[in-house]
Amino acid sequence: MKIHVNERLVRRNSRIGQIASLAGLLVLVGGMYISFQYQDFVNIAWVALLIGFGLSQLGLYYGNRWGRRPRPDEHLSLALKSLDDRHSLYHYLTPVPHFLVGPTGLWVLIPFHQVGTITYEKGRWRQKGGNVFQRYLRLFAQEGIGRPDLDAPNTCQVIQRYLKKHLPDIDIPGPQAILVFTSDKAELQTDEAPIPTVPIKKLKEVIRKSGKDATLGAPILKSIQDFLTPSS
Repeated sequence: MKIHVNERLVRRNSRIGQIASLAGLLVLVGGMYISFQYQDFVNIAWVALLIGFGLSQLGLYYGNRWGRRPRPDEHLSLALKSLDDRHSLYHYLTPVPHFLVGPTGLWVLIPFHQVGTITYEKGRWRQKGGNVFQRYLRLFAQEGIGRPDLDAPNTCQVIQRYLKKHLPDIDIPGPQAILVFTSDKAELQTDEAPIPTVPIKKLKEVIRKSGKDATLGAPILKSIQDFLTPSS
């Protein structure tokens, strides 16, 4: 498989995460210091605490995606690296962060790093379990799962419109979304989910099984890959 990563974007966003986290910590400490030492400036202290918290959350957002190793793109690349060279994986080079192009079609890969028991029941996603530290992270330092069943179709439409705009003479098939949980501490109970939802170790199996119903002919596949692959 051919893997393409926007390394420049990764370095930039990793740096943003580091700076935001450090700045948030400094502002939080400053706000606490003011609140204890200068009672007359309590309003300034509260503003500082709010700004510090916001910067810390920004740092966590960027850090989870681009600072923590292995990064989401590294998880996906490792899981799929043994696919043959007809497949190309693009990280941060298209309107969607992780995009796989191969004979089986177009795949929007949506990684999650949540741990615990992940369920989909009666139209709702839930995350349960984990130890005390993991529950603390879920409250203060980790994004929720949200509603990927609503977000994924929109994401697929975004990349399809992008390809149709730049390759108007090609019949672009509809991309498929797949939710991928990268942590081995995630237990999935998502058989009822409207979108394929798999642990990282089963991702390659899902892609390969789809190979029996190849949807992209060689000419179309080559055109899409030629367009998306960055020039060296």
